[in-house]
Amino acid sequence: MPSRSTLHPSDAPSAPSHHHATNPRAAAARIALVGNPNTGKTTLFNALTGFRRHVANYPGVTVEVAHGTITGTSVELLDLPGSYSLAANSPDEAVLLDALCGRIPGQPPPDAILAIVDASVLPRNLYLLSQVLEIGLPVVIALNMIDVAQSRGVAIDAPELSHRLGVPVVPVVATDPRTLPPLIDLLRAALPGQRTAASGPELPADLTRLRAALPAAPNPAIALRVLLDRDGAAPRAYLAAGGSRAALDAARRQLDDQHIDVAAEVRARYAWIGRLLDGVVTRPPQPVTTWTARLDWLLTHRVWGALVLALVLFVLFQSIFRWSQPLMDFISDRLMGSLAALATVALPEGAVRSLLVDGLIAGVGGVLVFLPQIMILFGLIAILEDSGYIARAAFMVDRIMRAAGLSGRSFIPLLSSFACAVPAIMGARVIADRRDRIVTILIAPFMSCSARLPVYVLMTSAFIPDRYFLGGWIGLRGLVMMGMYLIGVVVAIPVAWLLKKTVLAGPPPGFVLELPTYKLPRLRAVWQRMSHAGAHFISRAGTVILAVSIAVWALAYFPRSATTEQRVRATAVAAGWDESRTDAALQAEFARHSFLGRIGRALEPAIRPIGWDWRIGAAIVASFPAREVVVSSLGTIFSLGHDADEADLRGALAAATWSDSGRPLFTVSSALALMVFFALCAQCASTLVMIGRETGNWLWPVASFSFMTAVAYVAALLTAVIARGLGCDG
Repeated sequence: MPSRSTLHPSDAPSAPSHHHATNPRAAAARIALVGNPNTGKTTLFNALTGFRRHVANYPGVTVEVAHGTITGTSVELLDLPGSYSLAANSPDEAVLLDALCGRIPGQPPPDAILAIVDASVLPRNLYLLSQVLEIGLPVVIALNMIDVAQSRGVAIDAPELSHRLGVPVVPVVATDPRTLPPLIDLLRAALPGQRTAASGPELPADLTRLRAALPAAPNPAIALRVLLDRDGAAPRAYLAAGGSRAALDAARRQLDDQHIDVAAEVRARYAWIGRLLDGVVTRPPQPVTTWTARLDWLLTHRVWGALVLALVLFVLFQSIFRWSQPLMDFISDRLMGSLAALATVALPEGAVRSLLVDGLIAGVGGVLVFLPQIMILFGLIAILEDSGYIARAAFMVDRIMRAAGLSGRSFIPLLSSFACAVPAIMGARVIADRRDRIVTILIAPFMSCSARLPVYVLMTSAFIPDRYFLGGWIGLRGLVMMGMYLIGVVVAIPVAWLLKKTVLAGPPPGFVLELPTYKLPRLRAVWQRMSHAGAHFISRAGTVILAVSIAVWALAYFPRSATTEQRVRATAVAAGWDESRTDAALQAEFARHSFLGRIGRALEPAIRPIGWDWRIGAAIVASFPAREVVVSSLGTIFSLGHDADEADLRGALAAATWSDSGRPLFTVSSALALMVFFALCAQCASTLVMIGRETGNWLWPVASFSFMTAVAYVAALLTAVIARGLGCDG
């Protein structure tokens, strides 16, 4: 073992002696950022590039490759999915392998590697590093979370570690920009052609000999994975790239015939790690009891942890409703109401004014009013993620997930579905087992995403009594809101169980999840999540919802028959109606005979038992491309025939009646049924496309849409019948 040294990281043997600016290939430098999950990899990527990528304090955030230029340089940094080794089994690990080998279409291989390791759990992180060193590229090591290690009494001699490895080692705190300049200087120098004198583990001679029999493999590290990982991504990629099947089969036959111990590789790597860290890492005689350990006793306790999880979810949904109401009132009354009034005064009556007031303002504005709930939801989820609690929640629900044939690893993508199903489905790539991954993808749309929130808030605020219990701490509307979020979970569990017992049957999955250190949520990171969610929501309001609002308005406005107008006015004269009642009757008749009205009337026999008429059916049909469009569709349909002063959609819905009886259209039972329908239906084209892409079979999204729509209809019907039977309609 080399003697101790005072070598500074910037003076490590691998550091080139010339400056980055003198190298003509500097502009082409591409550095891959690799590391274990939850080592602060994406946080460091954001700090170095200023790219506001999603950061969370739990494993499995990064599921594809992000690109960014390191601030103040021309060096491009690639944020790759986290992995514990190069043995790629899950799709996100395969992305890591493909990126390092240059197998991603249109993306050249990296010129160097930035390996990030967690200083507080250094031995575990060095296993992946032992494989990365064998790739043969220049390597720089970022020793992250050095502050956490120090708080636990762990001291690391970074210069000595750099000397022993033969590569630069730079202590950093990814959340502290002051620690980054030395790392940036070294990354500037890590250019093509600057190979390292890295010292990795010495593997058993038999394995070294057999991997050399695969000359088509990109490098020794990948060759070993091709040889040993028989069901992994490495051999599939090797053969797809033209590697010799005969050479691979011959090497594996020797592996089996000679009874070569493949576990010797793992033992050799851990033995190397032990020798490497001997005298480099100093630990206190007695382990320091951390706040993480104290909190985990409570938060992962079988009883107390479950109660805390239930309390967290309860507070989450109560807060969404109560905190947002003042902002909602401002957007609805002050902003949208003023715009509608101005448009009504400025424009003469006719199609143009109807398009602007009843189509655009009532449609898009009726959706934008829910922006506060969206941002509050994302903000609270970001706090739970950034604090490290989400991983504990995954641990707590593992028992429940196992009842459905899944593991707690499925919980994190499913929790992400409460924000949006699309990134959640992509997040399922961290699940190695294909059957479990597909089941998780198929039940993810059952979780109530943010697009459903406007429907819940609209129906709840309009038709659920504003009652409070326990001195005002618990609100009935908040309980209903929580129930809408839980119903998707309740339905998803038996669906997952059914899939795991039938078409996707397989053994119960194992579950190993790293519990990260607790951290105080970073206000900047929380605000980034909130602002990104708000910007995305506004973007959809300005694109998809705007387009659908115009389409729905056109379908609800046309055709307009002169005969219909003459007939209604004749009836009005005979009955002695005033002008206001005549206009309302005329607009209602126009809407009934419009294109959208005809679609709704065709559906009315099927939905009438639920308590819905053709208008609700028309709004549901219009919202199939994106479920949040139902609010703008209702705004368009129910705003026809109303004066501009009635900009409040809740008032319009509350005033709506059945045309044949005059009784209220919306009751508690019909409103609950509508919320349940949208909680369980699959009205999101983006989600269905993502299901097809991630499963590789377009039969899955077709089956998902058909099954979820059928389940939603039956559940809505049962909800209405039970609610009426309980006397909820008064």
